[in-house]
Amino acid sequence: MHNDPSEFEAIIERHSSEKQYLIPILQDIQSQFNYLPPVALATVSKQLDIPMIDIISVASFYNAFSLTPRGEHVVTVCMGTACHVRGGPKILEEFERRLKVPAGGTTENKQFTLETVACLGCCAIGPVVVVDGDYYAQQTIGKVESVLKKYASKEKNNGKPREN
Repeated sequence: MHNDPSEFEAIIERHSSEKQYLIPILQDIQSQFNYLPPVALATVSKQLDIPMIDIISVASFYNAFSLTPRGEHVVTVCMGTACHVRGGPKILEEFERRLKVPAGGTTENKQFTLETVACLGCCAIGPVVVVDGDYYAQQTIGKVESVLKKYASKEKNNGKPREN
């Protein structure tokens, strides 16, 4: 998959090989590859002279990082109290059914990863779903299909969701 350390050395060089740039380097790798490949972590460890356990600790602490491949689009369903009482669990079930993956999973074609979050902090407009940073307020089971369709066709529209 991504086994060539030179792919990651170039990213590290853009920041310089100083320990203080660990998080920005990991962010760039995550952005480019949709996850942090093991070879990337080993390369960062070696280049920045940081023990691998420390890099894994940082990578596993922050939700923005993933140690397993993510889909091209990340769907996050809020499960906070306000969203929960307004139907968050049923909305999550509908995403799981349509994507054919459980929460935390990635579709077979690597197009979608489905995640949950404890709270997005926008309780007044819940239930809330976020796809690639785009917020969808007052979600219902009936809106799930249209949200997914926007992103299923995203690559055909120059990276932007299709307007309905």
